[in-house]
Amino acid sequence: MTPAGTIVVVEDEPQMRRFLRATLAGHDFRIVEAGTLAEGKMAVAREHPTLVLLDLGLPDGDGIDLVRHLRAWSEVPVIVLSARGREGDKVAALDAGADDYLTKPFGVAELLARVRVALRHARSAMAPSIDPILEVGPVRIDQARHEVTVEGRPVRLTPIEFRLLLLLALHAGKVLTHGHLLREVWGPGSVEHTHYLRVHMAALRRKIERDPARPQWLVTEPGVGYRMRDATP
Repeated sequence: MTPAGTIVVVEDEPQMRRFLRATLAGHDFRIVEAGTLAEGKMAVAREHPTLVLLDLGLPDGDGIDLVRHLRAWSEVPVIVLSARGREGDKVAALDAGADDYLTKPFGVAELLARVRVALRHARSAMAPSIDPILEVGPVRIDQARHEVTVEGRPVRLTPIEFRLLLLLALHAGKVLTHGHLLREVWGPGSVEHTHYLRVHMAALRRKIERDPARPQWLVTEPGVGYRMRDATP
């Protein structure tokens, strides 16, 4: 049987490596394990994996250094698995180039869902597309016409709202930090102005969500940023 892909697991705790090996091998992934930062670098260079699962607290360094090292030459999806639950650690990992961040302990279903989303996003980023239509759940975005419909209903967005929604939709399922969104939508001089995001996200939710107070699609990652939920099973 052809494996679903190769996953490099960079994790120094043997018990966690066993758990990840059993979980992922049971879903037809080939698993390559590394227990240190140095071993992780060598494993990724040797294996050219489809995904990296990375702990931050490694015996010979910080996992964020591996994310930065990878982003210098590779776009392989990286999901951080860490006991560090502080917002600052999440932001640092995501800003360094990680695709997602799971705080230990986590369940099997959540891990597999995040893996599927990361792999799906990587495939869409690699596949050339000339289709200007982007659909996420009930939201349909016509990139060429700058038109948006929700459940078939036309929605009028300001230029800023359109750029913000499009950026989130292009990376559906992935957390985008406040800094990333501000740089991409407003420019590099706006990274400290998080109130811009709060105001425009509130406006977007009023236009997109059935219940803006309990958003289903435009989800807040507290202290970190926002995620547009990926509706694909």
